[in-house]
Amino acid sequence: MTGRLLLTAIVLVAFVSVPAVGQDKPGVNEGDFMLRDFRFASGEVLPELRLHYRTLGTPRRDAAGVVRNAVLILHGTTGSGAGFLSEQFAGELFGPGQLLDAGVYYIVLPDGIGHGQSSRPSDGLHARFPHYAYADMVTAQHRLLTEGLGVNHLRLVMGTSMGGMHTWMWGERYPDFMDALLPLASLSVQIAGRNRMLRRMVIDPIRSDPEWKNGEYTSQPRGLTAAVYTLLLMSSSPLSWQTQAPTREASDRLFDELVSRQLARLDANDMLYAFDASRDYDPAPGLERILAPLVAINSADDQVNPPELGILEREIRRVQRGEYVLLPISEKTRGHGTHSLPALWKEHLARLLEVSGRERP
Repeated sequence: MTGRLLLTAIVLVAFVSVPAVGQDKPGVNEGDFMLRDFRFASGEVLPELRLHYRTLGTPRRDAAGVVRNAVLILHGTTGSGAGFLSEQFAGELFGPGQLLDAGVYYIVLPDGIGHGQSSRPSDGLHARFPHYAYADMVTAQHRLLTEGLGVNHLRLVMGTSMGGMHTWMWGERYPDFMDALLPLASLSVQIAGRNRMLRRMVIDPIRSDPEWKNGEYTSQPRGLTAAVYTLLLMSSSPLSWQTQAPTREASDRLFDELVSRQLARLDANDMLYAFDASRDYDPAPGLERILAPLVAINSADDQVNPPELGILEREIRRVQRGEYVLLPISEKTRGHGTHSLPALWKEHLARLLEVSGRERP
């Protein structure tokens, strides 16, 4: 599956400026990349696929016309590129003199298929939307860069959770396209065991709910609430929650707030599709194809990728220039969500940039 279009018409639209991330940070450019007759790995075709994106900074080319400062950052399941504009993320990385200074780097933040402002089931097709997989998402990201934004090389690919899994795939599918890889909160094997079962706990309550109506509901089905319960469990941190809610009353209050917040932003079809997209993820057979220096970072309190599985310790040996970092549990870690707290792992990013910068052709 190459992901090439049946027609070659490409449209780049709505390139507008939005407010800056914060003080002293360059503004964010925001737009939509339209792909015509996009063929998915399933064989389904979408006449028009919209991929929304945000960029910071300006691409810079060397004498040979190769872009040398582009950074691709990929979000997690049910998220969007906008999440990386938060103060806890952008404020640690994108400011003047910081590791990914937006005055130095060209930062690309796409919304994956089915997420954010990219084409989604909730746009109107509902359960008739193509059943996209991670391979389709990575293909669309690559086309956004090469055909939409004119980026022919990446200084760094990094991603959180689902975006971390996409980062492994990028390293295998386009091994010469980047200088470095930083997958966060992910594993380099197919999703199995409890991880797979947790995803079924998200998918099945929606799909089996009579109120889902084969995707044609007019109000969110009750199965979405059960799915949210599982989502919260997946991303939870026992130490953090105990600290935030040390009493029964505080626990009930925090739980109600978290559930309400998630229900306000989620759509049942979008969520079902997003979790189902991981069904055929399995980079394990191709790990030896990864050429760029890679640092995989997980946290010890991650309920999705628990360290006792010993998977990355084993699999990282197959990556030519791979390294695995396990962050210890602390009062600062947030379980799976530690991936979005660069203050806790940016020293490893700094070392990766230094090493890959020396090796860069």
